[in-house]
Amino acid sequence: MKRLTLMALALATSFTATSSFAKNSLNVICSTDSEWCKLMETAFEKETGIDVALVRKSSGEAFAQIRAEKRNPKIDIWWGGTGDPHLQAAAENLTQSYTADNSKGLLDWANRQATQADNKTVGIYAGALGIGYNANILKQKGLPAPVCWKDLANPIYKGEIQVANPNSSGTAYTALATVVQLFGEEEGFNYLTQLHSNINQYTKSGSAPIKAAARGETTIGITFMHDMIKQVKKGFPIKVVAPCEGTGYEVGSMSIIKGARNLANAKQWAEFALRPDIQSMAVKAKSYQVPSNASAVVPAEAPKLSDVKLIDYDFATYGSSDVRKRLLKRWDTDVKSLPR
Repeated sequence: MKRLTLMALALATSFTATSSFAKNSLNVICSTDSEWCKLMETAFEKETGIDVALVRKSSGEAFAQIRAEKRNPKIDIWWGGTGDPHLQAAAENLTQSYTADNSKGLLDWANRQATQADNKTVGIYAGALGIGYNANILKQKGLPAPVCWKDLANPIYKGEIQVANPNSSGTAYTALATVVQLFGEEEGFNYLTQLHSNINQYTKSGSAPIKAAARGETTIGITFMHDMIKQVKKGFPIKVVAPCEGTGYEVGSMSIIKGARNLANAKQWAEFALRPDIQSMAVKAKSYQVPSNASAVVPAEAPKLSDVKLIDYDFATYGSSDVRKRLLKRWDTDVKSLPR
């Protein structure tokens, strides 16, 4: 009898501890720059007392993990990263609908993202795609400054360019979708095969190419302009180019995972992340995206989207799971497999 009583007590204690842990914890997958991820984690824990377990992964990797864990989700909320995979997750029913009270203060493009996905995701920032180059290396090598996407296909840049792999990087998928929308699919893939000859590495992370350019490991990087600005602010000789043909852009997004174990805490994070004071903190992490809350302070260094020739990016089409799978498969077959 004594043994049974002790076992029952142990089980009760275990259940209480587990319930308490679940009540005061939150599992976040973060797809922005690591400094911003850490800033958000620290600020949320300090304000709420909720213990955050955060892992940083690029958009494509985060999407792959969430899909793989569909039957037994380990993540409660996915914060940041390009909007296309968030839309794809919504279409595959991997995320759940939630309309935050703080969504009332968001800009139109952020709420359009939510409407398109039946409120299974929402925009938290925006940023335009561009070309960045190390001015010192360009000068040393006697290379012309690129001003258009098609300039990058010139054999003069052989081995001088980095871009991420669109299978792992939302940034690179945005670039792939941008090229297809600008030039049409056939001409776009023809361009990508020419560009492939000039690529020295396909990185896993979308921001890695411009970091490599800043360190002098490559001359040119294709990524978002705000990631380039971050390197400029650090004192590196990076020049930012808005391509002459026009360029695509991202609506960085946030989604609550279907089956989240800590749903109440995930909703609390969502409300927190949409507040203007919280979005205004991004500059502390040297993140220069345009925030989605109309009352948030836009960093002075943030690229002015009104000054950039943005394409009418078709989020509905290129955010669909079928189109993404088809384009990635074609890129693997027609581009990545080619010799350089």
